Amino acid sequence: MSPGRIGEVEFAGAIGRPGQAPPADLHQVAIAGRSNVGKSSLLNAVVGRKRIARVSGTPGKTREINFYAIDDRFFLVDLPGYGFARAPDSVREAWKRLIENYLSDNEWLHGLVLLLDARRGVQSADRQLLDYLGEKEIPVLIVLTKIDKLNRSGQARAIGDVREDLDLPADQVLATSARTGQGIDTLRESLLALFESEPEGEL
Repeated sequence: MSPGRIGEVEFAGAIGRPGQAPPADLHQVAIAGRSNVGKSSLLNAVVGRKRIARVSGTPGKTREINFYAIDDRFFLVDLPGYGFARAPDSVREAWKRLIENYLSDNEWLHGLVLLLDARRGVQSADRQLLDYLGEKEIPVLIVLTKIDKLNRSGQARAIGDVREDLDLPADQVLATSARTGQGIDTLRESLLALFESEPEGEL
C-alpha cells in the first residue's frame, strides 16, 4: 500500500452496550464529535468511499460504536455523536456511558480525532469530552469540519480561535472539508502514520 493511501475498508461490526467486546483485537483510533458535525461525511472522505459510513439527515441517529477495518491493520472507530439537544435524556445518558466505557482503559486505542464544526468552535459538550480525554491521557487531534462554509479570512479566524481557546500548537488543529477535499489527504496521512508508532505515541 502506498503511503497516504487506504486500500481495503470493511465494516467489521458494532457494539451497543458497555462492556461489549470489539469485533477483533486490532489497534484503534476513534473519531468523535457532536451529532451535527458532519462525522459520517468526513469518515467517508477519509477512507475514499461514498457510503461506508451512513450519512443521515437526522443528527443523533447513530447509537452504536461502529468499527471499520482498514487494510486489516487497524480499526477506525466511529463513536456516536453527542450533544444532540432533541435526544431524550435517557438516550443521551446511555450514549455517555457507552462512550466513556469504550474510552476507559482501552489498551488498543492509539488516540482520538475530535471533530469541531468550523462555524461553531468549541462547545460545552466538546470541553467535557476533552476534559475526560485529558484525565485518561488519551492523545487528541482537533479537526475542524465544514471549513468550506467560511471565506478565507473566516477560515483563518476559526482555526486561530480554536488554537487559542484550547492552547494548542498549529499541528494539532487541522481544517477539513468533506465536500471540497480540503485537508482530507493530510488527515488520512496522519491517521496512517499513527499506526507506524507505538500506542503511547502522540497524534
